[in-house]
Amino acid sequence: MRRLGSTPFAFPEFRGATRQLVLVNLITYFVLLLAQAVARFATADVVRWLVFQPSDFLHGALWQPFTYSFIHFGIWQTFLELLSIWFLAGFLETFHNSNWIYGLYAASVLGTAVAAIVIFLIGNTAHIPMGMVPLYGCFGGIFGLLLAIGVLYGDVEFLLFFAIGLKAKYMAIIYGLVAVAMLFGAEKMYAFAQLGGAAAALLYVRSAPRQGVHLAFSEQFYGLRNRYYRWKRRRAARKFEVYMRSQGRTVKFDGQGRLIRDEDVDDKKRWN
Repeated sequence: MRRLGSTPFAFPEFRGATRQLVLVNLITYFVLLLAQAVARFATADVVRWLVFQPSDFLHGALWQPFTYSFIHFGIWQTFLELLSIWFLAGFLETFHNSNWIYGLYAASVLGTAVAAIVIFLIGNTAHIPMGMVPLYGCFGGIFGLLLAIGVLYGDVEFLLFFAIGLKAKYMAIIYGLVAVAMLFGAEKMYAFAQLGGAAAALLYVRSAPRQGVHLAFSEQFYGLRNRYYRWKRRRAARKFEVYMRSQGRTVKFDGQGRLIRDEDVDDKKRWN
């Protein structure tokens, strides 16, 4: 684990993935706020479509795991969530690129939704009421960002409530213990969903490449494409060898499908 010293309470630079995540959530909040002022009843229907309900998802609302994190209610809750994204994602972005931050945030948000579906199905099977509260807001993404800092930079100290110095790893542990305690309350699905987002973030931190999933996928794709082109070249070389032999001439290609000329062979003999 990388060790860093104490850090003062100062917000990191507002750039890259941090800025994009904050602005997208902020714009969505004000768009829905304006729409509610113009067409209140129609907006309520739209919001019900966009927040995450496991029962709706299982009946075809497949977009909800991707949209619920952009839905916010209440100015103070929205303010605190966006402030947390700025602080946590901005800190991580000083050590990782934007693609890595996007991947971590997306993994946490989707992991939260997956965990909610799992606990919903378990509750239905065991006839245990889960407290069907729709999920909304970016709490899963925030927990994922905090856990990543706790795992990778656990010795960094942040100011809790602007006064108490607390290491990042202990903040993540406290946040996790609160979620575990909530499992025994009325909001079981919400608490389990939070833990699912944390588990997805941990899996991402442990397995994702440093440059982000997007770059790794691109490298795999282009590597596969290049291997395909090299196979085609070797195949064409073998066909050409067969054709030239049928014409009474002999040509040779190396393992990469490149023509071996006589002067190349002479040069190798001369230098060997």
